[in-house]
Order: sequence, then structure tokens, then C-alpha cells
Amino acid sequence: QVQLVESGGGLVQAGGSLRISCAASGRTFAPYAMGWFRQAPGKEREFVARIRWSTGTTYYAESTKGRFTVSRDNAKNTVYLQLDNLKPEDTAIYYCAAKSSSLLDWHYWGQGTQVTVSS
Repeated sequence: QVQLVESGGGLVQAGGSLRISCAASGRTFAPYAMGWFRQAPGKEREFVARIRWSTGTTYYAESTKGRFTVSRDNAKNTVYLQLDNLKPEDTAIYYCAAKSSSLLDWHYWGQGTQVTVSS
């Protein structure tokens, strides 16, 4: 069983930066990819970014491209999301997720961390 635990959320002013982390634990952790999603109040959960675990290849949603950076530390089983130039509309609960195959949906989820951007 894989457990994902996010940390690093908080309150930041517009234009500021924050780095959130997701630490994975489990007997054998070797995901195909890990991703970040977010859900704002009253909205559907949306994709933010993902990173392929073995190669480090990244992919971003258009709304975050150029402002957010996803990275990973394989030795620590941790994925990071650097959030720069934050906007009030980035306020949401940020979730990390993992999947073990490109053919599968995201099937491991963390509990989420709150990011609040004040104007």
C-alpha cells in the first residue's frame, strides 16, 4: 500500500512563492508518474502538473505553465511543486497523486494541503 503525504501549504500574498511537497511511503514505491491536482471551493478538481518518475519528464496545465515547476527526488520518494508568481485564483487544496502505469488512472491520493493566495 502506498501512502502520500503533502506538506508546505500556507498563506501567501499575490506574486509570492511557495513550495509544497509530497512524500510517498510504501513497501515498494516505483510509480510510473506522480502528479499534482487542485480543487478550489465550488469547483471541480483540476490537473496541475505531472512528472514521470523514471525520466523526470514533466507536463503542465496551460494555466500553470511558466509559473509552477514540478520536480522529484527519487532517493527521498518525494515530489515537489514550486509555485511562483501566485495569483488569488491559485487558491485551492493541492493534492498529489501517483499511478503505477500509463494505462491506469491516478489511484493513490494524498490528503491535500491548502494554499491560499491573498490579493
